[in-house]
Amino acid sequence: MTVERLVRIIAGSFIMLSLALAHFSGSVDMTQLSWMWFTAFVGFNLFQSGITRFCPMDIILAKAGAKQGCGL
Repeated sequence: MTVERLVRIIAGSFIMLSLALAHFSGSVDMTQLSWMWFTAFVGFNLFQSGITRFCPMDIILAKAGAKQGCGL
């Protein structure tokens, strides 16, 4: 597994973990529509892109003309 994939998996896991801890400690109410759902969406996509190598933002940026990384 590459460093880039591991970073995505770890970052997504940390975001989802922090949201879960905030929810269960009573700091955030995830039953209400809020910006926390956007954070959950980003965290989940980071996690799944590290596992599956499918990232919608990669596709959007490639179509917009952004250059691919060197793959190191």
